[in-house]
Amino acid sequence: MALLTFTRVSLNPLSPPASSLHHVSPSRHNLSLIPLRRNKSPGTLQSQFPQPPRHVSPRRVEVSSQLRLPLISPTDHWGQWAALFAAGAFGVWSEKTKMGSMVSGALTSTLLGLAASNLGILPFETTSYSFFMEFLLPHTIPLLLFRADLRRIIRSTGSLLLAFLIGSVATVVGTVVAFLLVPMRSLGPDNWKIAAALMGSYIGGSLNFVAITEALRISPSVVAAGVAVDNVICALHFMVLFALASKIPPETTSVSSPDAGMTKDDKAEDKNRVVSTSIALSVSFLICKAAISMTELLKIQGGMLPAVTAITVLLATSFPDFFNSLAPSAETISLVLMQVFFTILGATGSVWNVINTAPSIFLFAVIQVMVHLAMTLLLGKLFCIDMKLLLLASNANIGGPTTACAMATAKGWTSLVVPGILSGVFGVSTATFLGIGCGVLVLKQL
Repeated sequence: MALLTFTRVSLNPLSPPASSLHHVSPSRHNLSLIPLRRNKSPGTLQSQFPQPPRHVSPRRVEVSSQLRLPLISPTDHWGQWAALFAAGAFGVWSEKTKMGSMVSGALTSTLLGLAASNLGILPFETTSYSFFMEFLLPHTIPLLLFRADLRRIIRSTGSLLLAFLIGSVATVVGTVVAFLLVPMRSLGPDNWKIAAALMGSYIGGSLNFVAITEALRISPSVVAAGVAVDNVICALHFMVLFALASKIPPETTSVSSPDAGMTKDDKAEDKNRVVSTSIALSVSFLICKAAISMTELLKIQGGMLPAVTAITVLLATSFPDFFNSLAPSAETISLVLMQVFFTILGATGSVWNVINTAPSIFLFAVIQVMVHLAMTLLLGKLFCIDMKLLLLASNANIGGPTTACAMATAKGWTSLVVPGILSGVFGVSTATFLGIGCGVLVLKQL
């Protein structure tokens, strides 16, 4: 006797599969009970009645995309390094173009990284970024500070150093005033930290911004927004400085400074660039090792970059001839690493976070720099300091030694080229400590 069993069969060719019909009412889908008989093959069932003709229904095709984002996966480390260094190199190259020189190579690299991650080319997080931040970023500081002989800076800069110190005080006052007016509370605990980082940037330069953000552990999205704002503010500030300096004539004669001969030393060192580069890297690794050992011994969390700065300045002041001979090669390496850092900074940032955080940071920075410039010019006038010294000092404060050198050269103030560089280096040497100190002791309490 044949076993009879019943199952639900749909006569509607467009109805869902039988496996899903237990959720649906039979009357709505023309379901009927049809007896089935067991086929000769074990485990299969076949209807006793002839099957109705099947209606041809449109074939539903599902296409699964084979494109996986990001294109450079988090495990493709070679691809990541290739993209990072390529973006950094493009940032350096862009400064030779008219458009790139207006926005700076740092901002170009940051925007490239930001676009690459948000368009699905680079990952937002990967061990390559962490490796760079932990082992390569600290090298940018000693490599850039090999000229930081404080005795030579004080001896060679003269009145320009006084103007620079006035500008530094004006930046501190501007930071406090701006923070009281625009506290950036939407950023949470990062509000006073990014204010301190911008203060360090507007005393020394972008290297201090990097050191402070790492020491205070500011979130990547806020840092990315801060970098974008910083570069825009710098560009606007330089335009104002050049406008104010438009009526100041160039120097008619070239006046040699006490350290003008360092250019000749740089050219002589080009012959042994490979040797000096290898020595510079070795010394940089030794300084970083000493700094990390110091912070571990003293149990100072996040203090590696400030420790690297202090050790480098101490050594450069104690052995100026040795470190000055390594400076040209060291600065080239530092420039490349800084551009890669800005690319990573952009790659770890979200466009929407930048849009949400940048407006308040931008307003804060505008007030900060406006107070800086107004106070610098006012105090400089009270101390009877030459206008071009005040403008160049403000440039060194906001942009660092490179932009100060560029302004002095462009305006034909040849006697101020080297003092401008040294004033900027002095700012880089001290701004990290001033920014962190003011942030922890003053801004955090407001």
